[in-house]
Formats: sequence, C-alpha cells, structure tokens
Amino acid sequence: MNSVNGTRLFFDPRRMAVVYVMLFGVFLVMILRLVNLQVLQHLDWLGQAVENYTVIIRDPASRGIIYDRNGYVLARNAPAYHVVITPADLPDDPADVQHIYRELSALIGVPVNRGTVEDAKRIAPCVEGPGIVQLVALGESLAPYTPVRVKCYVEENIARIVRERAVDWPGVSIEVEPMREYPTGSLTATVVGFLGPIPAAFEAEYRAQGYVPGRDKVGYAGIELSMDALLLGKNGRRVIQEDVAGKVLRNLEPPIPPTPGYNVVLTIDTRLQAAAEAVLTNEIREWNEFFGEERITSGVVLALNPKTGEVLAMVSYPTYENNRMARFIPGYYYQQLSQDPRRPLLNHAISSEFPPGSTFKLATALGALNEGVITLGDTIQAPGQLILAEKFSPNDPGRERPFVDWVYELRGVINPQGFGTVDFLRCIAFSSNVCFYKLGGGYKDEIRQGLGIERLRQYARAIGYDQASGIALPGEQDGLIPTPQWKRINKGENWSTGDTYIASVGQGYVLSTPLQVLMSAMTIANDGKLMQPLIVREVRDSEGNVVEKWYDPLTGEITDTRSSPTSYRISPFTPTLKWDITRDPLIREYICEGPYCTETDNFKTVQPSVVQAVQDGLRLAVIENQGGLRRGTLNRVFTELVNLPIAVAGKTGTAEYCDDVALAKNRCRFGAWPAHSWTVAYAPHEDPEIIVLAFCYNGDEGASVAGPIVARVLQAYFEIKAIDLAASGGG
Repeated sequence: MNSVNGTRLFFDPRRMAVVYVMLFGVFLVMILRLVNLQVLQHLDWLGQAVENYTVIIRDPASRGIIYDRNGYVLARNAPAYHVVITPADLPDDPADVQHIYRELSALIGVPVNRGTVEDAKRIAPCVEGPGIVQLVALGESLAPYTPVRVKCYVEENIARIVRERAVDWPGVSIEVEPMREYPTGSLTATVVGFLGPIPAAFEAEYRAQGYVPGRDKVGYAGIELSMDALLLGKNGRRVIQEDVAGKVLRNLEPPIPPTPGYNVVLTIDTRLQAAAEAVLTNEIREWNEFFGEERITSGVVLALNPKTGEVLAMVSYPTYENNRMARFIPGYYYQQLSQDPRRPLLNHAISSEFPPGSTFKLATALGALNEGVITLGDTIQAPGQLILAEKFSPNDPGRERPFVDWVYELRGVINPQGFGTVDFLRCIAFSSNVCFYKLGGGYKDEIRQGLGIERLRQYARAIGYDQASGIALPGEQDGLIPTPQWKRINKGENWSTGDTYIASVGQGYVLSTPLQVLMSAMTIANDGKLMQPLIVREVRDSEGNVVEKWYDPLTGEITDTRSSPTSYRISPFTPTLKWDITRDPLIREYICEGPYCTETDNFKTVQPSVVQAVQDGLRLAVIENQGGLRRGTLNRVFTELVNLPIAVAGKTGTAEYCDDVALAKNRCRFGAWPAHSWTVAYAPHEDPEIIVLAFCYNGDEGASVAGPIVARVLQAYFEIKAIDLAASGGG
C-alpha cells in the first residue's frame, strides 16, 4: 500500500496480472496477424497488389482488306477521328480551362455545359447529350489520365484544326480509330456484308481470344462474317503499370504488337456486277412502270464460270447500304430493313427458296432419258392439257384433274392442240409441260412407266438440288425435293400421282435457291461435272503472299490444311470438282412397278450421251422459235433484243407460287396463280466460259422478263472480255 497526499492507494497484483495478460494477448494477436499477412499470405497479397497496378491493354489489329478478282477494293479501313480531352493535362487555372472549352465548343458543336455528371454516366461514349464540362468531370473522377471522348467521327479538316491548336489547347487531342469503309457500297453489300459489335452471347469467347467487347467489331453478314476468322487479325498485348490516377508508369512485359488480318480476294468482277445490277434494276423498273404498280419486288442475277465454279457476279435486289453500318448499326435503319417484306438484308441468291418451274425440267429430262423412259427417237403427244386421275393410293379410284401446258392459253386464245407431236429434244426446247408430265409420271399406254418421284429426286440431287452448295457465304438454304415420306410427316397426306406430275415441272412442293438452279444448268453445260461454287479466290497475308487455306462448309471453320472430307481449298485458287455424274455412281437404282418404286443398293452414273442430248435441247431452245410462238421465247430474245454473235444455250422458267403476299391478294386459286420469272443460259455452247441466271419475283413469263436480263448480262461479259483483251494487246 502507498500514500499520496494522505490518500491511500491499493494495488492488487492479480488485477495487474490481468492487464498484462490482456496487453500481451493484444500484441500477440497483432504479431500473429502481421505474420499471417506478411509471411503466410504474402504471395496472395502481393498478387492482389500487382493486379491493382497492372493493366493489360489490347492494341487493336488492322482488319484485312477485301478485293475483287481484279484488285478493286470492296472493303478497307479508313481513319475515324475523335476529339478527346485528358483531364490531367488540362491547365491548372479554371479560367484557362473554360476558355479552351468555349473555343473547342464553337469548333465541334458540343455545348460547354449541358445536363449533369449523372447524365454522362448513363450515356455511352460518342452519344450526344452531356456537355464538355460534364464529360470531362466524369472522366476526371474515374481516371484523370485516360482520354475522354467529347466528339466522335469528326471530319478530317476539323481533326487537323484540333491538332494545329494543340499547343494552345493543352489536354485536347485527336484519337484515331480504324473504321470500315465499303467503296462499292450497296453494289456488293449482300456479298461483302458489314460489321457490328461483338454479340453479348459470344463475349466470353472473344475475350479469351484477346478481343475487346464494345470496341472490336466482327462480321455480321456476307464475307465479313464467313471469313471473319481470317479478316480479324490478332490484337496486340501490352502489360503496363499505372498509378491510381490512371497514369502509365512502365511496361511490365515486352509488348506484343498486333497482327494484321489476312486480305481476302473474291472471285467477283465488280464491272460485271455493276452491269448485272443495272440490267436487273432497269428491267424491274420498266416492267413495274408498264404494269402501273410495283409487281416485281425482288430479283437475282448470278454469273459463274462453269468450268471453275467461280462466281463472277452475284446481285440480290433489293439490297442495302453497308456504309451506313460502318460506324454503328442505326436502330431505325436496321428496323426498316428487317421489316421490309422484300427482305433486303437477305442474299436472295442463296438464302431464299422458290419453286424453280421449268428450269427444273433439266433434272426430269436427264433422268427420263438415262432411265429409258424415253429415247431420242421417240415422240410424245403434247396436247394443250391432260385430264388425269389423281390417286393417293393404289386402290384409290382417283378424281379427274386438268394438267395444262403453258401454251394452252395464249393472249386469251385457247389452244387445245398444244405443241402436237414432239420428240425429246423439242420437249426441252419448247418446254412442254404436258411432255414432262408424261415423262415424270407416265401416261396410259404411251409411257407406261414414268420416272417417278424417287428417281426424279436422285437426278435432281445429282445436279445440285436438295442440298446446300457449300459456298463460303453464310445463310445458304438447301431447298427441297419432296418425297412421299416428307409429305406424310409435314402435310399429313399420302403422296399422289398429281404430286409427281407437278414436281416433274418444278412446281408443287419443289423449292430451290437461285444458286441451285444455276448449278443444275452448270452441270449440264460442263458435260456432267458439277464444280464447287467459289466466292473466295485467294487469301493473302499482310505482305501480299498467298497463303493456303481450307474451308469446311459444314462447320464454317477455316484451317491451314484439310480438316475434314467435306472441306475444300479456297486459297491458292483451286477449282474443286464436287462430282462428275458421268463417272461417279451417284444415282441410286430403283425397281418400279406402276407409280411406286423400291430402292436397291446399287448405284449408277449418267451416260455422257444423255448429257449431250440435254445440251442439244438447250441449244435448240435458243435457235428454234417453238413452233412459231415467238412471243416469250429465247429465240426472240437472242435474235431481236440482243443479237450475240456467239452460240448460246439456255432454258426459261415460269413458276407459279402461293405465299403470304399472293394469299393476301387472293391469287392462290386456279387460273389466277402469280408466277416467278426464271432464265438460265450459257455461252459459248460448245465450250462454255460463262453461265448466267436471272430470277424476278412475281415476274411472270420467264423469257419475257428474265430472258432479256440474262442476254444483256452475257453481252456485257463479252464486251468486258473484249476490252480486257484489247488492253492486254491480245487478239
């Protein structure tokens, strides 16, 4: 016990011990905590510290350029200029800052003050709204050393002025960003396509590959989509250290520069493409003026080299302007395109399916002659119409139904005699429906056993129908050659004899893309060889070297070597033979009794003489005038409208149809069916180097509407060829 100023103080040793123990415990906990943080968890905290000051920057790669076959640029990268302000670099005097803002505002048209900082938070960069003060204040609060975009996509002369005034405007500069530009615009939009932001569904996948969502763009259509893996290139990588204000301090790793994308050369000839588009649009405009309404709403022109499969022209009308998608995809414009009933965003050449009409008769003719349904020496009676008993089963007594020929009623005059007696070649040349009804479905004692739908499907598939071609473009459809099983599943009905008759002339349930129709005629023109349609001619690296690339149409993958049996080489240029119907046994054999056939395990080829006979029929369609019926024939087209000094062979088609548009107009009834217009022709007949197809939606008669388009495109091709020969000094 102690005494201080007479007051007694008592110290309890036990209490002091408790205090010491508590102090010791506190110090022990602190020491253990420090050991845990600095020793045991050292690596974890060090990693977090490094992560806090480490930033990975992905420098954008230059996207590859797209050329046509002659080196004309179809898609390239152009500089886009953005006015940016770095808050940390602005003057310290607020008066000087306001002076800069006022002068800059007068130049770029962005107000100095508008809205609040909260408004700036809710608006994406490059979207008009907040003023300069609000945008910079937001950037300064987040990262003062990070440039803030105050005006995007300014004109080049404004960018130059800003750069000149950089000395007087500290903190203000120009940021340059590559922007896609399409010199040919709508002319090649459906082939080239356009770009868009990385879709949200694929963000993780693209991030893993080093791309930046919200900045980097990917293909949305056309070649930009199908060749996206080649065109994209590979972003660079910089690992830097920056402080809390966003100022870059140093590189933590050696930077990896970006790798430019590959350049892609297409098979398209822009000159022929322009000529084909002009011919198609002019023809549609003239016919619509003649009708006094917009009757023909869409169309297609295709031109290929039948020996190599190269697509020389691919026009889909109507189209769109892909330059309007270059900066961003305008919502109102995209909505306008997507809601247009003419579907301008679709490449109708490969993505739309239509009844092929009489152009499909090539498959029927090929099969009928090869199967012995008819011989070259046989003749067939082709009256204006047949009255046939349509049966849905063997025991069905059937009901009578008329099947008319296109010549049955011309200019309001009934022609019950039709074409009269015709042989096989004139069956093709005159495009007699009645003749092909009999070849496809048989007729009494005249043709006891027709080709039948099963065998017809075999020959149709052999020349390109009922399957996607595998062209390196997205969105290709595979068409339809119906079967009895398909009809039972999809229509809930048995197959009828009438279905076979109608399918034999490319009507009913038969559907095809314009490219498939062209491929069928291309196979005939090329002596039975079906070439792979090619849209890519070669792929080059950034130094101009041609590199080897393979394309798999089933997966869309592009590889350096052949990755699957279905892939084919797209670079260097290599014509690819899909098959030769005269050598490859593609045709399954059937045993047929009456209208019903049973398949066997045997396969066979098409006789070369059969292909030659169909070629002769196509040539006859041009040089003969179909029994004096000159109106609506290829003979008139190539003698009166376009007089080519080159032998041409071809086929027309007038395909009746019923869709939503026709239903709305009450046209889906006998005698009022609307019809599509088709024509396909190739030249020279003996040694073809080009084949052209034209399709006009609701164009009606094939030779009258589509025929002149094909003729004029052929004329343009040979004129361009003559110009090239003269320029090269050739004869």
